[in-house]
Amino acid sequence: MKESIVKDKSKDFALRIIKLYKYLTQATNNKEFILSKQVLRSGTSIGANVKEALRGQSRPDFRAKMSIALKEASETEYWLELLHESEYIDENSFLSIINDN
Repeated sequence: MKESIVKDKSKDFALRIIKLYKYLTQATNNKEFILSKQVLRSGTSIGANVKEALRGQSRPDFRAKMSIALKEASETEYWLELLHESEYIDENSFLSIINDN
């Protein structure tokens, strides 16, 4: 399979989301489990759907999977906004990760 920038970036983003999840659930005084689980699920799903799309059986299948990846990215943005606005993540962290999303 040829190289895919989208595949690589979505995997890197998933790894950032996993690190954020670990931080929120283990490394903070105010451990957060509900929002962090949601952002973990949606943030890692982006790359899974991209990878599946790249193995799509047809153009419509590819488009459908990429559309799901886009929806997951939108959901991830929502959870990140909530984490930021509820002060679980600071402004710099939020701006950095939301830019990657």
